[in-house]
Amino acid sequence: MPHHALWRPQPPALPAAVLSCLTEAGSLTERLQATGRRFAVRVLKQQTGPCLADEAPLLSLAAGAPLLAREVALTLDDTPVVFARSVARLDCADWLPILDRGSRSLGLTLFSELPDLRRDPLHYQLIDADHPLFEPAAALSPHQSYPARRCRFLLRQAPLLICELFLPELETLL
Repeated sequence: MPHHALWRPQPPALPAAVLSCLTEAGSLTERLQATGRRFAVRVLKQQTGPCLADEAPLLSLAAGAPLLAREVALTLDDTPVVFARSVARLDCADWLPILDRGSRSLGLTLFSELPDLRRDPLHYQLIDADHPLFEPAAALSPHQSYPARRCRFLLRQAPLLICELFLPELETLL
């Protein structure tokens, strides 16, 4: 079954603390900052890369087509708790400067600085070793699978796709 078919509108069954972060309708950054722990964004990579098969339909690209990918670890007290991948088309003049932000949180910009931004509903999946995003998450925190959510944002009809994988350490630190 193709990976994009595995994304569902309902989240998987999870412990309450993790589920509430996974289904957070507002800024995940603000939610993590509210824990009282030291929040930071660690950029893992930001470069041109191939569009994943399950990203392609939401970006109107072919699987494997080049796109801009920004991958980060969201940390609490220096411990990675979320692996996030943000992707946009290379021909997108709206998103490329927004994604070029170093270690500043993308969430704060998305939820407070872009009034004409439209957000699609969240979709969820348990990411396991069959998914291409499993490996970078496992490099941060080896585990069998990761609850994940993704969402497409539209700015003047230009899509940005964000996928977040929640690492087991999040539950510990909550």
